[in-house]
Amino acid sequence: MSDSIIELLDELPSDNLTVKTLNALDFVVPGEWENVVGFDKTIEAITGETDADRIMDIRNKAIELYNDPDNGYQGAIWYYNLVDNVDGALAAAAMAEIVSEKIPFLSFLGSLTPKADTTQSVDLCLKIVAELIAYSKLNGLPILNPGEFVTNLTEEYSGPSLMRMAALVCLDGLIPLGPDFLQKVQDTLDGEGESAFADNAVFGAISDTIPGDDKFGFIRETFGAVQGWMDNLVGSVGLTPESIFDKIGGFIDFSDDALDVVAAFLDKTTNYFQHTGTQSVARKLIERAAEEV
Repeated sequence: MSDSIIELLDELPSDNLTVKTLNALDFVVPGEWENVVGFDKTIEAITGETDADRIMDIRNKAIELYNDPDNGYQGAIWYYNLVDNVDGALAAAAMAEIVSEKIPFLSFLGSLTPKADTTQSVDLCLKIVAELIAYSKLNGLPILNPGEFVTNLTEEYSGPSLMRMAALVCLDGLIPLGPDFLQKVQDTLDGEGESAFADNAVFGAISDTIPGDDKFGFIRETFGAVQGWMDNLVGSVGLTPESIFDKIGGFIDFSDDALDVVAAFLDKTTNYFQHTGTQSVARKLIERAAEEV
């Protein structure tokens, strides 16, 4: 967490695989996400300010707020960074291979192995729990219980935060696990229980901040609470793995018999949680800074 919020915003890519993927998912939450990068541009986009002195005042106040350890901004960034497991070398190679605006995906097949359903189910659950904790920290709240969180998810989420959760459903649910992904995750929780999480690095990193003594119980309850929201999103949009792949096919050249490997490819070459998480933190931070100066 040593990077300043200025650096984090200024270094966000304007176009890479993550950005292309999120743009392709615009049909899920139309118009919610715009890839604004750069701290001053983000201030302008969020506040509508154009006066240079006013922008500088907001910038300085935002730095002060972000650096205050009593605020939860750095903590939220840590959680958003933690859950993305990007293979930097593979991502760089994929971008280098872009020809005529399409990635020749088949050249990467040999270096990819799809995740087992159990592993993918665990990853999805932990991303939801990490989101709950990050949201709580970002808003200066005690860690919410799952019921409180899903209420906020339903009523408050917009912009990069809503896009992040939509991407979670698509990229960590439907694409790797199929149309019955919610049932597969539930089957993992019911069948393998706590043992499925035992050797997971993300679980090891966040377990101390999961409330209560029954860590698995909290994870299970969180998934159960958010399950209805995810199911409603799938139903309201008519989401299917095929509809998502139709959009992704605009920039990745793949065959229909390699869809599980495409899921592994996106998992290793995109960091949508980190990217949109940084934007969510910046949005909350700048809104507060603008109010206080």
